[in-house]
Amino acid sequence: MKRQLILPLLLSLPFLAISQDKPSYQIFDAKGKESSYKELLKAAGKADVVFFGEEHDNPIAHWLELELLKDLFAEKGKDLIVGAEMFERDDQIVLDEYLAGLIKEKNFKDEAKLWSNYQTDYKPLVEFARENGLPFIGTNIPRRYASLISSKGLEGLDELSAESRRYIAPQPIEVDLSLPGYKSMMEMMEGHGGGVTENFPKAQAAKDATMAWSISEHWKKGKSFLHFNGSYHSNNQEGILWYLDKYAPKAKTLTIGLFSQEKIDEVAEDNQGVADFIIVVPESMTRTY
Repeated sequence: MKRQLILPLLLSLPFLAISQDKPSYQIFDAKGKESSYKELLKAAGKADVVFFGEEHDNPIAHWLELELLKDLFAEKGKDLIVGAEMFERDDQIVLDEYLAGLIKEKNFKDEAKLWSNYQTDYKPLVEFARENGLPFIGTNIPRRYASLISSKGLEGLDELSAESRRYIAPQPIEVDLSLPGYKSMMEMMEGHGGGVTENFPKAQAAKDATMAWSISEHWKKGKSFLHFNGSYHSNNQEGILWYLDKYAPKAKTLTIGLFSQEKIDEVAEDNQGVADFIIVVPESMTRTY
């Protein structure tokens, strides 16, 4: 009787192994060669500033961000600085007070302009920094000023007070609309009217410049900065990196880009070479919102 039960079970094992082979992601290097998390971590440990370019609603991205934060902390300790697009510069005082344990979580949530998916996707990062005494920097331009640029152009910033302009990268902000990323934005905005078409990528550039400026203010030699942002802010060494090269040209950078693809056994043509490490996730992956 035992043999009759065991034999079918053994015969089914190969089928079970195959049916359970459902990888949730695959890592490649910039040339599209299959790589590993171990290699990514090794390279990240050698960089001064690491950019993790995410899809905002991708659960694999948020899990890997937390794992990378934990592993870099294990290596760098208090020399690690954390920063993110998802927090604006004018919320820094509230963020600092929460990290220091001076205010309650409710006050932090009520007063900071948190993204709708903060609880599931970014709270684990903030809490890890809080528990381990790491600085967490809100690097982004306040959204009201990005909106101002979208409607009035960069000239709209001239109407702000000196105090308000402190939350933005040094002005005037240089913008190269010939960069492929900004150029494609203009093409998408065609038909919305002359200056308005250019204002949209200019607002994006102001975000990139402000994030780069924020990083340059806090990073110094001997420190490591781990930054979380949408992948479009760091793809192809453009966006934040274009500005960081002006503000902190000596900083050695590493970019990670995460993208959804129908198949993950190779890098899709559109994603090839966009980052130093490319993480591909199945398009069928569930979303956080």
